[in-house]
Amino acid sequence: MTTTTVGGAAAPVRPTAGTRRGAGLTEVAWDPDGFWGTRQRVNAEHTFAHCIAWMERLGWLENFDRVGRGETTVERAGWQFADSEVYKLLEGLAWELGRRDDARLAAAYDALVARIAPAQDPDGYVGTAFGHPGLPPRYSDMSMGHELYNMGHLMQAAVARLRTKGEDPLVSMARRAADHICREFGEGARETLCGHPEVEVALAELGRATGERRYVDQARLFLERRGHGTLAVRPLLSAEYFQDDTPIVEAEALRGHAVRALYLSAGAVDVAVETEDVALLAALERQWAHTVERRTYITGGMGSRHQDEGFGEDWELPPDRAYCETCAGVASVMFSWRLYLATGDVRYVDLMERTLHNVVATAPDATGTAFFYANPLHERVAGAEYAGEGVNMRAEGGVRAPWFDVSCCPTNVARTLASLHSYAASVEERTVSLLLYAPGTIDVAVDGERLRLRVDTAYPDGGTVAVTVEEAPAAAVTLRLRVPGWAREATVAGPAGGTVGVAPGWFEDARALAAGDRYVLELGNEPRLVWPDPRIDAVRGTVAVERGPLVLCVESTDLPAGVRLEDVRIDPDAVPRASGDGAVVSATVRPALPDAAGAPPYQATRPVDPGAASSDVALVPYHRWGERAPSEMRVFIPVAGR
Repeated sequence: MTTTTVGGAAAPVRPTAGTRRGAGLTEVAWDPDGFWGTRQRVNAEHTFAHCIAWMERLGWLENFDRVGRGETTVERAGWQFADSEVYKLLEGLAWELGRRDDARLAAAYDALVARIAPAQDPDGYVGTAFGHPGLPPRYSDMSMGHELYNMGHLMQAAVARLRTKGEDPLVSMARRAADHICREFGEGARETLCGHPEVEVALAELGRATGERRYVDQARLFLERRGHGTLAVRPLLSAEYFQDDTPIVEAEALRGHAVRALYLSAGAVDVAVETEDVALLAALERQWAHTVERRTYITGGMGSRHQDEGFGEDWELPPDRAYCETCAGVASVMFSWRLYLATGDVRYVDLMERTLHNVVATAPDATGTAFFYANPLHERVAGAEYAGEGVNMRAEGGVRAPWFDVSCCPTNVARTLASLHSYAASVEERTVSLLLYAPGTIDVAVDGERLRLRVDTAYPDGGTVAVTVEEAPAAAVTLRLRVPGWAREATVAGPAGGTVGVAPGWFEDARALAAGDRYVLELGNEPRLVWPDPRIDAVRGTVAVERGPLVLCVESTDLPAGVRLEDVRIDPDAVPRASGDGAVVSATVRPALPDAAGAPPYQATRPVDPGAASSDVALVPYHRWGERAPSEMRVFIPVAGR
């Protein structure tokens, strides 16, 4: 049985339990010149082709060809998880083709599917790193082999295709792979799990899309197996790295490898919702809250340790050693979105907005062909311009690169941008909630009738959001506008006349709407100082600047000649001033201290303050740092007098 709905209601997440759903893929259309619309357009025009070219160049597609031809592999290209990048790209193409026709992208999709399909074994197994001539046996390295992880991404690509176009060869591949996994890892079979969570969220969503309950049950089984020390641990790793140290329902916070932890949590929410497991959902809400309160950066980035690409302990948030992998940002959005759909709590959307604008939007450059892998909040030395002639071997090099040795982020960004507008609104019975603001149209069905809204805004660069009703149901509808947590003096002017102040959370109006009704939400967009919790040792004595949902930063590019980044101190008593899409702050610039040749950087006497000169310093949105040239950069700026 297939329960998917092809067309407007298609979306990456479609719970079968509950009454709240995200907007369908064709129910939201963003203008192509808005903040997100521009990125979607660039993604479609450039990023997909860019990724295909690199995977062809490096032999990742040839891996499938070789297995399909039955040849012996002597040297296999790429890491064991390279297959997943092809699947993530296919998912992105499927979402893009689901929202609009594009003959070029359709041909690319068909060509990729035609190349990977012959690599599937008769029993449903598919993988190019194990189980074929010249390769290790299947499932011989459950900790680091990524076989189920890869097939999970295949299933997510198939969900995108099934929900947008219906059955096709990719969907058939995914069904056979899922059936294979249920046979091999079901009750009474292999009592193990994959070292990199992903198959859980994929099985749950494929189960929703196809109506196959056993896929959801298999996802639940994998979740129950985790946390009991099942996986073999390699040197320098630990059970915590795999989230295999503590059962999910007992954990207090996310820990270990950040992307793994967040993918696991997203899948666990899906299973909790589908099985009505109240205790599991409560545990995930608790873990989200603890992690956001104590282990998350101001950008929404997660993962403070380069070793293990993982979470640190509470309050361990160093700006210069922040890893904040782009893929962890994508996975955080996946986790928060599912919690929002399950609970309706606006704080989950607040985190999504922060992460999207300051991590996901930061990764690609304006051309969509170079990317950040890691997202530090302080770059002490400007990176070298990357020539782009080969793979960048350094994930944390300080410059966007066209491709990485582990190039999981470009395809993850591509699939996220292609479906991002489905997070812009939600529908629950006769309540329609606007969640992410961008210029465009929202056209949703409410009890079979049409509600069409036009959104006009310069958000996030401007703080005014105008919502005009173009078509409305005859009966009353509750329209909700999200008021972000940072907006402390927001107002709304509605069709009934007058302006009212609104607190962070929701503005709500329940009434019979009519064409021409207009709401104007004023959020304010003045720069503001944001102080770190004093328990974060690494940034004590500093302050950051935000403007709307955007985190700002200072780049060496904008400093006067001869001024070094480490010598800038912000005046905490001066109000930052808006400038372009950034701000100007009043600062003091200390003369550079002389280097003490051969002396350690510590003294027995208190250093003498050499005095300082006042200066205005420009700040730019963090999402576009490093765009003009490689630079030094910092988000948290030392406070004058400290």
